[in-house]
Amino acid sequence: MLTPDAALRRILDALRPRAPLQGERVPLAEARGRALAEAVVAGRPSPPFDNASMDGYALRAADAPAPGAGLPVAFDVFAGAPADRPLPPGACCRIFTGAAIPPGADAVEMQEEVERRGRRAIFRRAAVKGRFVRAAGAELREGAVALPRGAVVDAGAVGLLAALGRTEVAVHRRPRVAILATGSELVPVDGALRPGQIRDSNSHALAAACREAGAEPTLLPIAGDEAEALDRALAGAALADVLLTSGGVSVGERDLVRPALERAGFSLDFWRVAMRPGKPVAFGASPRAAVFGLPGNPASALVTFELFVRPALRALAGLPGNGRAVLPARLAVPWAKPAGLTVFLRARARVEAGALWVEPLATQESGHLTSVTGHQALAVLPAGAERLRRGARVSAILVAPPTLDPAAPSDLA
Repeated sequence: MLTPDAALRRILDALRPRAPLQGERVPLAEARGRALAEAVVAGRPSPPFDNASMDGYALRAADAPAPGAGLPVAFDVFAGAPADRPLPPGACCRIFTGAAIPPGADAVEMQEEVERRGRRAIFRRAAVKGRFVRAAGAELREGAVALPRGAVVDAGAVGLLAALGRTEVAVHRRPRVAILATGSELVPVDGALRPGQIRDSNSHALAAACREAGAEPTLLPIAGDEAEALDRALAGAALADVLLTSGGVSVGERDLVRPALERAGFSLDFWRVAMRPGKPVAFGASPRAAVFGLPGNPASALVTFELFVRPALRALAGLPGNGRAVLPARLAVPWAKPAGLTVFLRARARVEAGALWVEPLATQESGHLTSVTGHQALAVLPAGAERLRRGARVSAILVAPPTLDPAAPSDLA
């Protein structure tokens, strides 16, 4: 069996020729969280003109070389108005933040350092050339790359694009994911239950995880444990970049997904990983799409999604890594595990006395949805370990911010 790290490398290597997906143009309001499929070049300098970074007085620095210099106030300059007249020699002007520096001025003094006496301004300190002046092009020169290809658009980048006059931008397409739940025991979430049946929860959980990873999920009709039903369902995934199936990839007599995938043109690379939960996980590809055969147990499906599908979807979307912080942590309770398997415990995470602690949820049963509800981390117990003591060093994949110890001192207080 592959280790989890080796399995992920195989997946990303297989996706490399098709990742990232081609670009599409989207409105600025829809660009956040997407990876740029083009470099964005500044069409004009930023800022476009010299302007004041403080409310105060614009002057020639040479006219106030020492504290106590007094200059007449020639006029006022407000933000949004052009600097349409030069500053007379030996004078200053009242200026406001963002207003254009008038020709002849080369410094601004903040109003707190100026005493106003009628139409004269008395400067409490020597002026310095360039002080509180934002020079044209200081942020970006005309023709400079404002955002490189592949940059992830965050709120600041949205503002920068708006400042550059971009109403739309080219970004890599979101992966389209088809989700197929399999099993004759499953009924839709709004369906009536008969004896022996359960509602399909995996499809909805995986769809939520896909959206959080930046993909566009589509739920296919549930397929029962019959070859013909699986073949019909897989035909509905023709336009997907990624197919996710849950259930039916183990070794039971009714585990028919693997042969159905092969009939649909998928070549499977692997179907077992040395991990818990999620050992029966499969990966493969066809010329048009990748496929992940995830286990049917809810915790196994979501953990394998987190470890393998999430980074794959982000790679297709042009996004870096898995988007998670992986930090050293300490195990809050002792734990025993089988040797040879990497174990991923769903855990709460807290910062205490400068250390990150991970405390496993009360249940780790792979069939329990409560074992994947409300956790903040996956505590990674290494394959070679069998018994870990309290305080043992482990890795933690943070899926949500850790809780901070309220009693701990804070630099922000």
